[in-house]
Amino acid sequence: MLGGAGVLLGVAAAPAQAAEVSYATDCVPPPAAGLPTVKGTTKVEITAPATAKVGDEVEVVWKFTQAASKNPDLIDLPANSVQPSGTLKAAGAQAASIAMQGPRENPAIPKGGAMVLSDMKGKLKLTTAGEVTLTPDAYAINAFSTDTKCTPTETVKPAATINVTAGEGTPPPDPTDPPDPTSPPPTSGEPTPTESETGGSDTGGTTGGGGETDFTGKEVKIPYACKTPIGDKNATSPVQINAKKDGGSYDLTVKFKGSVMDSPADIPADSVKPSMEVVLGGADKGTVHVEGPTNPEAIKSGDPMVISDMTGTYKPGADGESTLSPGVLTVKALGTTTTCTPEKSEVSLTLDTSAQPGGAAGGSGSAGGTGTSGAGGSGDSGGGLADTGADDSGGLRALGFVAGTAILLGGAVFTFMPRRQASRRAP
Repeated sequence: MLGGAGVLLGVAAAPAQAAEVSYATDCVPPPAAGLPTVKGTTKVEITAPATAKVGDEVEVVWKFTQAASKNPDLIDLPANSVQPSGTLKAAGAQAASIAMQGPRENPAIPKGGAMVLSDMKGKLKLTTAGEVTLTPDAYAINAFSTDTKCTPTETVKPAATINVTAGEGTPPPDPTDPPDPTSPPPTSGEPTPTESETGGSDTGGTTGGGGETDFTGKEVKIPYACKTPIGDKNATSPVQINAKKDGGSYDLTVKFKGSVMDSPADIPADSVKPSMEVVLGGADKGTVHVEGPTNPEAIKSGDPMVISDMTGTYKPGADGESTLSPGVLTVKALGTTTTCTPEKSEVSLTLDTSAQPGGAAGGSGSAGGTGTSGAGGSGDSGGGLADTGADDSGGLRALGFVAGTAILLGGAVFTFMPRRQASRRAP
């Protein structure tokens, strides 16, 4: 039953229909993204009680009917990977900034698709009788620990109004009762990766021969020039090549030494798959393909991240001392391929080899099923770039990393760790 003041007796507030408001918006990706500011239009519906009384705490819902920015045309965003937060301004009889946040719930969003954001909710405690207007303000879109921040560039019209009455017997507001939060919701900071400090000699290799079967290579630091979906980047990584003799062939294991960085976000299992073309030199020529498995388990945010060991089989094609050096590295992840080519070659392992039928020797014969090719030679980086086509694994998983490189996927942000040499050149 409605009371004379229009307040629902026995009920805290009456529901209201919200009108849609739209406003021009600038959305700024994280600084490391290198992506331009997006200028678009945000369309919002705000739902709040039509009437309430002083002392009520009311829930307000912010519904996006259109976000200002779309998913960049780089990667697919998986389901439940995007979370919105924002600020709703209360004005009129009562001024306040209401912190709003939605759950990390969204359908899979393809490259270039409309950004679908969950409804945000917040609460406002009413302290003064009169009309209280509710107006959308800035908001942020979070994906994998990075934020795209969107700000109105024009005066926004109120989207809802609450008629607040004193109510029968309503006591005056307690002056010690704090108002609703006035600061915007916290946003995730950009993570700062740390480069592995482990390292060994930059030159030379371990010579294997005699009756040995296990050969340990030296750790060498390889400066990579990487081709990524958003441009050229650099990364320096410590790499070691080990071998185990198996008849006339060698089982190779390529290791990226130590933890590359602490994970800036939760990484689901089966997210990233690395491969490399190991460069042959000395007596032998060609490359040997090695590849690693995807990460078998999920990695929690803050836990150490490592790239999986890559394995393959080397079938020698020449007699004499043959060298093995890290070559082109390819990381397939998140529906994209990143290719990194060494700017200089460093020998990690030297083996005394005997030619085997169908071995390398600069040809394109099989190498135990993993394959060798004639690209490159002693001291080379293995020739041109590897395949840069898209992975067919079916879309974005979470976070990819390649050696000293972190690929952060909030709005398709790829942040690469610079080489140490580059830091000496910086002002």
